[in-house]
Amino acid sequence: MAHMSERSDDERLVRRAQKGDRAAFGEIYEQHQPAVYRYVYYRVGDACTADDLTSTVFTRLVETIDSYRYRGRPLLAWIYTIARNVVFDYHRGTERSRVVPLDEQLIDDSSNVERAVQQRLTQSRLAAAMAQLTEEQRQVIILRFIEDMTCKEVGLMLDKSTGAVKALQHRGLAALGRILSRDAG
Repeated sequence: MAHMSERSDDERLVRRAQKGDRAAFGEIYEQHQPAVYRYVYYRVGDACTADDLTSTVFTRLVETIDSYRYRGRPLLAWIYTIARNVVFDYHRGTERSRVVPLDEQLIDDSSNVERAVQQRLTQSRLAAAMAQLTEEQRQVIILRFIEDMTCKEVGLMLDKSTGAVKALQHRGLAALGRILSRDAG
């Protein structure tokens, strides 16, 4: 039942936005900006770049809202598609892919410097390993473990079956394990 409500809320919001209702765009932004920012951040690894690209995502959403049609997937799935394209354009434009730190916060307490350094090294290793996964594996792992979505929700976002999401997750985690143990040895 919640899914149906989410669908009708998305549809109503999009219809209002398509009619030029600025408040509807504000609601879309408020609801989805945090998830879009995290998604972009974990792909580019820099807070300022992630802010800029997140703004680009929502600018493109405003420019293309008239082309949105509900097809059984949440509005956020369409927004993630825009975000994926924006990130792809960014990487193609910079012709380099940066390693992505999985946590921007470094503990700022001198008594915990050793732990903070170890945490940063672990995050750097994980980010470097994530960069070696396929695009689909990386998306599934980000949505499952960073966005904390269920396999079914990830499937809706990526237009894949729950079984395909589980398979991508399994292969991605296995690859991460191999990469991390190879690098540790």
